[in-house]
Formats: sequence, structure tokens, C-alpha cells
Amino acid sequence: MLKGSVLAKEEIKDLEIILSGNKNELKEAASKIGISLNQFEIIDAKDIISTEEDPTKIIKEKNESSMAVGLRALNEKNIDAFITAGSTGALTVGSFYYNEKIVGVKRAAICPIMPSYDGEFLLLDAGANLNCRADVLVQFAIMGDIYSRKILKVKNPRIGLANVGIEETKGPKTHKEAYALLKSQETLNFIGNIEARYIPLGKCDVVVCDGFSGNMILKATEGTAKCIMKILKDCYTKNLKTKLAALMLHKEHKEIKQKLNYKNYGGAILLGMEKPIIKAHGNSNEETIKNAILRAVLCIKNNITTEIAKNIII
Repeated sequence: MLKGSVLAKEEIKDLEIILSGNKNELKEAASKIGISLNQFEIIDAKDIISTEEDPTKIIKEKNESSMAVGLRALNEKNIDAFITAGSTGALTVGSFYYNEKIVGVKRAAICPIMPSYDGEFLLLDAGANLNCRADVLVQFAIMGDIYSRKILKVKNPRIGLANVGIEETKGPKTHKEAYALLKSQETLNFIGNIEARYIPLGKCDVVVCDGFSGNMILKATEGTAKCIMKILKDCYTKNLKTKLAALMLHKEHKEIKQKLNYKNYGGAILLGMEKPIIKAHGNSNEETIKNAILRAVLCIKNNITTEIAKNIII
């Protein structure tokens, strides 16, 4: 977190970063890696909430954790965005408890950027809401459309509804209702249902789904990417011939690895909240944290929350 914060400040000179955590532990960590804390403000936090703990503890037992303290600072308008690599469950609970959603937004959605064959796509919801009504899925589509246009600079984002088949009649009742509602939205480029196998092939720019399905898609994609890289590594190290081939394809292999590396995407925004709240991967390195901070800056500069507030259908 410290190294990533320094990297972000090197790119944006007037960026103010406030660290939420145990002041003594931060000083000790900074000293070990040779970073001066004079460039940061610190909000002292006595506690932490781990990924193994009940997420609801952030409200009472762990309300002095670094995450709870940071989320309250966001609510009190002391900061413009909040970033964490901590517990997703605690962040979701804490965000809804300590902060407000954009007026008119029924549910906020975790919205990661995912790699595809010819670029990238947004996935929402990736885990904040396990079950969603049809009207909520429509709001996800609107928020994803705005985020794709403003942050990813996609001119006319293709919106797909994750389903078990491409036909309009496929899926449960909720999906059929959502399909009909999305089809009627003239401002959206709705391309219909999309099956999971077509998602990584770049068939759409925004994939809309409930949090249960989205989290499955997210984790399956991460696992598939790791599997592909392991298969390639085994193939390249099989014998002398494949090792020589690996040397010749080193640059191309590195490009594939970079494209499939989730750490390059920074983090997933909790879309629908009044201020940007970004969840970075628990296994983030300094580059990931830097990218998460820069993404938060982009969201602020492009007035994402204001744009959603103006366009959301209640």
C-alpha cells in the first residue's frame, strides 16, 4: 500500500493521499522500505477486520478498524475516494452502513474490469448482491454504460445480459423481465443475452448479472487465466526444442501474461455509491495499488457519480 501510494504521487504531483491504519505499524513498515511518511496524512486506526471474520463486525466490534475509519472519513467528506485491498464482504457491509448510495440507485454493484480477446469489458455485479430484481439489473446496465463511456472511453458500449442462452425466452423469470426492460431502453446499446463462453471473446463491453453469477464468472475467469499460463509454461519447458521456442516467443508470452494479469486493472469500483469506493485484489502489489488510486482519480475527474445521478432510472 505504501509503495503503491508513492508511485501514484510520482505520477500526479498534487495528489493528496491519506493513510488509514495503525500509525505505529505504518511507521515501522515505512522505515523498513525507506519511505518517508511526511508526504502522507495518517488517520490512526486501532484495529483491522480480516477476510475470515464476519463482515457485519465492521459495524460494531470492528468499528475502529482501518476500513471502518476510512469509510467514515469518506462519509464525512474528508476524502474524495476510498481504496482498500481488504475483505470484500466487510467493505460491502461497511460501505452501505457508513455511506450513502446515489439518490435513485436501488443497489450498488461491484464492477471489475476484465480482459477479453480484443480489449476489456465491465462485469457488474461481481458479488455485492447475490439476488437482483429485473429493475435492478437495468440500473446496473445504465451505470455500466456510463462507466464504460467515461472511464474506458467506449463510444457506444454493447450491453449483454448474462444468461444460459441467447434466446429471449431463456433463463428464469427475472432474466426474461430484465431482457424486456433492457430492450425498451433506447439510450442503451442492448445486444441481448450473452452466454458465459462468449464473454471473454469480446462480444460485449458490459456484462450485466446478479452478484452470484458475476462472482462465479469473475473467479472462473481468473482461474482460467492462471490455467492457461501454467499450460504454456509446462509446454515451453518440456524439452530443448520448446525451450528454444520459448526464447523466441518471450516478448509475445510476456504480452499474454500482462493482458491476463488482473493486477494491471487496479481494482473494482463499488458503482452506485455517492463517492468512489474501490476494492483492490487481496493479492495486490504496488503496481495494482497505484492503478487503483489512478482509477479513483479518473472517476472523480469524470464526475462518475454525478453522471449516474443524472441518468439513473428510478
